[in-house]
Amino acid sequence: MTLAIFDLDETLIDGDCSSLWSQQMGVLGWVDRESYVRRDSELMAAYAQGELAMEDYMAFHLEPLVGRTPEEVDFEVGPWVEDVIEPLIFSDAMKCIAAHRAAGDRVIIVSASGVHLVEPIAERLGVEEVLAIYLQVSHGVYSGQVEGVMTFREGKLTRLLELLGGDRSLLDSASFYSDSRNDLPLLEAVGKPHVVNPDPVLRERATAAGWPILSWR
Repeated sequence: MTLAIFDLDETLIDGDCSSLWSQQMGVLGWVDRESYVRRDSELMAAYAQGELAMEDYMAFHLEPLVGRTPEEVDFEVGPWVEDVIEPLIFSDAMKCIAAHRAAGDRVIIVSASGVHLVEPIAERLGVEEVLAIYLQVSHGVYSGQVEGVMTFREGKLTRLLELLGGDRSLLDSASFYSDSRNDLPLLEAVGKPHVVNPDPVLRERATAAGWPILSWR
């Protein structure tokens, strides 16, 4: 079975779900809306430049969840996905996923966002297999820590290979779609890399390598 792998943020949706959830936590009163969103914007700017330490971002992003149960968070995430995220889904992305599914391909979303956001968004996209950053639950509540290898930069490739039982040959025919320079390790590992609405560094790399450059809306 051929693999069709997708990044999520700015690839399948027109935005970053972590930043959008940060805004929602302000709406919910879980954070100070102005200062928290400002700090989130600063960290995401570092991400866009390929300079973000994901450990720093996740520590910041998960602090408002400390002491909350997964059920409490899921209760708020569900309506947010429907109201905020669904309108941001690229129609071209849905067509691409549908084409891969019709071809019998194995569709996987691999995202550097938290699994508490990625899984419900993937469900709306009709994608069952997800690799994202795992959140630690201790005594029934979120601890603010992450678990395992984070799906960021080289970590995306590491986690994907774990899922595939270490069979790197499965990547030879695989497609991967992403917008970000941070995903170059996985883009360079697959046989069919595609860049979607790429950042400048990724566009330059794709042009030099002859990779397809897609404009999704």
